[in-house]
Amino acid sequence: MASATITSKGQTTIPKTIRDRLGLKAGDRVEFLIEDGDRVVMIPATLSLADLAGCLPAPDEPVSLEEMERVIRDRSRPT
Repeated sequence: MASATITSKGQTTIPKTIRDRLGLKAGDRVEFLIEDGDRVVMIPATLSLADLAGCLPAPDEPVSLEEMERVIRDRSRPT
């Protein structure tokens, strides 16, 4: 199990084994979730565009930029 010490300013260093496992590097952001009252989960919050590639299914039919802009414009109008 990896461990770290909290400084007087509330700062800590994420152990290298954890950084490597999560693919974290300098400048990356992380989020913390509290589960079950006292369990803390750290989640990497930095994704590159390449990480998002393929996360959505391909559309059934191609959509033009003009059509995308029209839908955005129509849906952004107050109702």
